[in-house]
Amino acid sequence: QVQLVESGGGLVQAGGSLRLSCAASGRTFSTYGMGWFRQAPGKEREFVAAISRSGGSTTYADSVKGRFTISRDNAKNTGYLQMNSLKPEDTAVYYCASGPLGVAYSHSYDYWGQGTQVTVSS
Repeated sequence: QVQLVESGGGLVQAGGSLRLSCAASGRTFSTYGMGWFRQAPGKEREFVAAISRSGGSTTYADSVKGRFTISRDNAKNTGYLQMNSLKPEDTAVYYCASGPLGVAYSHSYDYWGQGTQVTVSS
């Protein structure tokens, strides 16, 4: 059974940083891409960042480019999202996802975590 468990969310002031983690089990982590998505209250889920199986290719939403960094440690079966210079508009539930490609399209992912709340105060 594949499981993805996010952690690291919380409350932070604008301009601060958080690092989210996504611990994977039940599949060979290194053979799947990974993505991060977020959903704010009353809004559609949106793409944040994605990383290829090897970690050699990354993709970011324009809204987070230059502030967020996606990475992975295949030896630890864990993915990360380093978030710097956080803004109130980054407030959302953040989800990690696992799928064959590691691209921006949510329908390409077949397993999702339960989400972790990130709240950025102004």
